[in-house]
Order: sequence, then structure tokens, then C-alpha cells
Amino acid sequence: MSYSDFIKRIGRGSQSASDLQEDEAYQLFSAMLDDGVSDLELGAIVLALRMKSESATEMLGFYTALAERTYTLPMPGTPYLPVVLPSYNGARRQANLLPLLALLLRDCGIPVLLHGTLQGNGRVTTASVLREFGILPCVNLRQAENHLNERGLAFLPTVTLCPGLAALLTLRERLGVRNSAHSLIKLLDPFTAGSLRVVSVSHPEYVVKMREFLSASGARALLLRGTEGEPYANPKRRPQLEFFNEGDSRVLFEAEEGTVRLPALPDAMDAITTANWISRVIAKEIAIPQPIVSQLACCLYGSGYVADMSQAITLAASKSIYMVPA
Repeated sequence: MSYSDFIKRIGRGSQSASDLQEDEAYQLFSAMLDDGVSDLELGAIVLALRMKSESATEMLGFYTALAERTYTLPMPGTPYLPVVLPSYNGARRQANLLPLLALLLRDCGIPVLLHGTLQGNGRVTTASVLREFGILPCVNLRQAENHLNERGLAFLPTVTLCPGLAALLTLRERLGVRNSAHSLIKLLDPFTAGSLRVVSVSHPEYVVKMREFLSASGARALLLRGTEGEPYANPKRRPQLEFFNEGDSRVLFEAEEGTVRLPALPDAMDAITTANWISRVIAKEIAIPQPIVSQLACCLYGSGYVADMSQAITLAASKSIYMVPA
């Protein structure tokens, strides 16, 4: 199949390019995921979309193709929706506290699936921090299913969930730039009956894009500006936390303005120091940073653990109480 027509339309730069229709986007991304596009054409498509930026309609078509090629997991045996946390950036400037959010949710009885990369390329990955707790990446879907039911938490490498998407993610190493796969991976939902997806963005323009997609797709999700690309609230200043469900949206917490908060945080950002600090937080020796308490409340509400935000805020606050040393 020739993709020259697609390239001609999307490759005219940010001002002159035109968007694909949803069915065209589905057709194109299906071929990309199935390794059906030559290297030359694939490079052209990736760079054209990078310059143009994907429209909400294109994202819907791309996601339909992705969902059809994502391996699925049965729902865990709990009355609450599982929470899905994508982890693809890791920590570069401050400790990676995504494992803290995951462990807090697990300790509430909410199943948590993390998926992401094992290679940090100089950053501290979520997988490396979880390893310090004895939580290793699952080697297959059956193991992930067992871990979710028996331990309440599982980490899956991307290639285990969707090999085609994992291959597109590796193009960043060859081309030096992100591509559509890096946005779509944050939207992945492998559960047969749905989940609460925690979707983070790094740049303001992508907040608009993701908001449009989540509204149009009817997804159940929590949207926020992530911390160094990871989907947890910045412990120094809370971002806006917006909940989406069946096309409706509601801001659960507004973004904080003004002075940066200086909570007690790990002294270093390596995996061992981060894990030791998280262990002390779980043991209530150190207070949970307030923005993460707010995000925990949002996840309790979004997963159906509690009926309303008032209950969620009260419960999350009770988790943040710590024992002051004598």
C-alpha cells in the first residue's frame, strides 16, 4: 500500500497540513503498529505528525487501532476499578514518587497496574524503585493477572501489552524526537471492563489535546500535568486534577498558585534512597506530600472506592497522618 497521499496531506508543515479523518487515521496507525510501513515512509509520517501535531479526530482513530492490538487483562476480583499508571519518563531532577502513589492505592485495596519502560537512559525508572520493594516486572499477562489478584499491584513492560506500540516508542532513539506513540501509550487501557486511567502531560498544549480526546472517547480518567513526565502530582505545587467520565469532566482540585511548597522529600533521587523514603512514608514516619494526598483522593473517587469527593478527601487525609517522633 502507498502512503504518499497521507504524507502529502500531513507533511505540509504546521500551517498548511490537513488532518486525517478518523477512519484514515485508524488505517494508517494500524499499518504502523503491524510493521506494514517501510522505514522511509514511517520516518516521514512520524516527523510530519510531530510537526503538525495530532488532531483529536486522528487520536481517536489511532487509539481504536491501538485498542484492537493491546492484549487484555480480566478485571481483578474487587468491587473497585483498577487504576492504570503509565510510567515512561523516570526521574531526572527529583525523586520519582509514582511508586508511592501506587503503594498507597494498593494499601487501600485498589488494584494498580503500572506499565512502562525498564530502561532509564540515565533517569531513575519506576521499575527500579519498585524492585527495591521486591516488586519485579511481570514476564507475561498471566503473571500480571495473578499479581493483581494476590498482591494488588503489577508492573508490565510495554512489549508485553502491545508489541507494535513498543516498537514505535523505540523510534525516539533513532530519530531523536517523540512521536504519536508517546501520547497514545498514556491512554492505554488493557482491562476488559475498563479502569481509571491516570493521564499525565508535560506541555500545556497537550492538556488541550488530551482533554479533547478524553471527552470525545468517553474515557474514565484523571488528567494532570505530570512531574517530569510521570503521572503523579508535583509534591512542591499541586497541578490541576481533572476527572473525566462518559464525556463529562470535572475539576476536582484547582492548580495551586504562588509560593512553592517545600515538603520533606528524599535527600537523593536514586532508587534505593527513594524506596527507603517511601517506606518511611508508608510507615507513617514522614508525612505524605499534600499534592499526592489530593491525587490519592481523586483516585479513590475515580475508582469507585468511595461515593463522593468529600469521603475521598477525608479518607486520603487519614492516610497522611503520621506519628511525630518523640
